[in-house]
Amino acid sequence: MNNLQQDLYVPVTADDTLRIKRIYREGAGAPVLMVHGAMANGRIFYSSSGKGLAHYLARAGYDVFVLDLRGRGGSTPRIDARARHGQTESIRDDIPAAHRAIRAIKGQVPVHWMGHSWGGVLMHSALLRAPALIDDVASCVYFASKRSVRVRNLQRYLKVDLFWNYLARAIVSVVGYLPSRAMGLGPDNESAASHGHSNRWVQDDRWVDPVDGYDYGAAAARHTLPPTLYFAAADDPCLGHRDDVRRFRDESGPHLSRLHLLGRETGYRHDYDHASLLTHPDAVEEHFPLVLHWLAGRHDQVAENL
Repeated sequence: MNNLQQDLYVPVTADDTLRIKRIYREGAGAPVLMVHGAMANGRIFYSSSGKGLAHYLARAGYDVFVLDLRGRGGSTPRIDARARHGQTESIRDDIPAAHRAIRAIKGQVPVHWMGHSWGGVLMHSALLRAPALIDDVASCVYFASKRSVRVRNLQRYLKVDLFWNYLARAIVSVVGYLPSRAMGLGPDNESAASHGHSNRWVQDDRWVDPVDGYDYGAAAARHTLPPTLYFAAADDPCLGHRDDVRRFRDESGPHLSRLHLLGRETGYRHDYDHASLLTHPDAVEEHFPLVLHWLAGRHDQVAENL
């Protein structure tokens, strides 16, 4: 049986509309909200041929909702030099709006949240900014999510220091946004504000909103986030290095969590990288079953291996 698909459209301003792709089967159970990372869109979680984590979870009986953040994927209008929104809008408006849309369809049931890369940072930030949402979220699963980059190696110098912090900023100052698609850097563009905000967080020890100064780090000390499974990939030298993923877990405050490394050194067939931990065909057999354990509340069946 093939999964059903439905496109939902959620207005968040007079001009901006979010697209949420729903992937499910008749009689689907608990809802899952998925959020992508920077220079990306929701297709990191699914393909037109039925592959990916979203389809896997739908076949397992979950009702999956994949968000395209403002201006990305099927959300409109697309990011260009006129875009003024940044990550604060994603945290404060977009993710909560998607959550409310899911609850309007599914009723007052807890939602599982999942993020890839920067998407996980935005999701935890959304929970800490609006802590009333925490009780609505059953669990979180993040793939290669880090807020700051402290690891030191050649890849960090090339991809973070040279490109993201220097060259990309110069491009944004000239073009008015980061044209990632045209440059072949990723599936989607970044607004000037979203690039500037993430650039600041990657370098800053303090987890503070660059627009209004909201202190997410302080909020993490006051509130307990949902049970969270953090995946790190062995072949991910700077975009989601295991040490930076651990740092993100630690600064998120005391909460039930597991940090799980995907690589040969921990018994896997491959050293997964920043994207392949979601897209590799073997992920279905290797570590996607751990996601099912986590969603089902079987936390003791997911080992901390770092």
